[in-house]
Amino acid sequence: MIIGVPREIKDKEFRVGMVPAGVKSLADRGHTVLVEAGAGAGSGVADAEYRAAGAEIVAAADQVYGRAELVVKVKEPLPAEYGLLREGQILFTYLHLAPLPELTQALLDRKVIGIAYETVRPDDGSLPLLAPMSQVAGRMAIQAGARFLEKEAGGRGVLLGGVPGVERAHVTIIGAGTVGGNAAKMAMGLGAEVTVLGLRIDQLTALETLYAGKLTTLFSNRHNLEEELRRADLVVGAVLLPGRSAPKLITREMLGLMKKGSVIVDVAIDQGGCAETSRPTTHSEPVYEVDGVLHYCVANMPGAVPRTSTFALTNVTLPLVEALADKGFRQAVVENVALRRGVNVYLGRLICPDVAESQGRVCEELPF
Repeated sequence: MIIGVPREIKDKEFRVGMVPAGVKSLADRGHTVLVEAGAGAGSGVADAEYRAAGAEIVAAADQVYGRAELVVKVKEPLPAEYGLLREGQILFTYLHLAPLPELTQALLDRKVIGIAYETVRPDDGSLPLLAPMSQVAGRMAIQAGARFLEKEAGGRGVLLGGVPGVERAHVTIIGAGTVGGNAAKMAMGLGAEVTVLGLRIDQLTALETLYAGKLTTLFSNRHNLEEELRRADLVVGAVLLPGRSAPKLITREMLGLMKKGSVIVDVAIDQGGCAETSRPTTHSEPVYEVDGVLHYCVANMPGAVPRTSTFALTNVTLPLVEALADKGFRQAVVENVALRRGVNVYLGRLICPDVAESQGRVCEELPF
């Protein structure tokens, strides 16, 4: 099979879909790997390293898309890339289609086979291709929040850990999964006072057991959320409904409960965000203010730490890339139920029920 790795073009997205170790593994299996020139530069991987591993370096994206049967990316295609996609081509990347009806329609129109990292899900309910980026984003959320709480960045001028004799900052984390757990770990490490809200008692119990006495856990309901918003200096939105749009838990009205200069870091922005006032931002312009509250809603947070993120991501994606290349799409998804659940679009059909529900579209099934 011919596998293509294009350069990412999203604003300040420095990750890449494959590292040289992956190229070597695929080349050793007899596959051809095309890597766009400079694709790995942001992650500290030179073209020469790809070439040494067995890749063919091509000059431009159209050469990658034009020849590749399987395209391996990190982020969803942008409008400039829609016309490069070919009918029957397999696209393996983060798609996050629920809040993106235009992209969904483009993929349907181009009749590609779109497999989304974030909906690959084995029977145990885990999200193995989302987990490493959720770990990164959860930890980065606290770094970003701490930065924008600084007065010169527009925040309240609060140090997360305080100092002796001065109150610590209060961090409220909405969601107790991978993002929330990693955010809590970082916030406590910086000395903040931390509360985690969640719906799953097992997740809250796990956090209580791990960090006994160091954080507070609360069941997530409107009353508890409003009380926390009154106290919070930093709010981290860590809500996830796999494949579906995030619920709008923080209404515009609720911003009036929050302190002026407080910060919301909405990690759920990939799925539309968990605040009504959230809209995607970029690393170039990461924040905006609504009713005195700073919103940080960068949709590709891990792209700012590409060396860490790229290697963490490709550790988990490579086995599935190998399966698709070795067996072809049909056999690979028949044999691997987790990969089958990752299929969002197939030759003009919308396959993912959660995306269909979020967009009010008809959902179909794979014909095999």
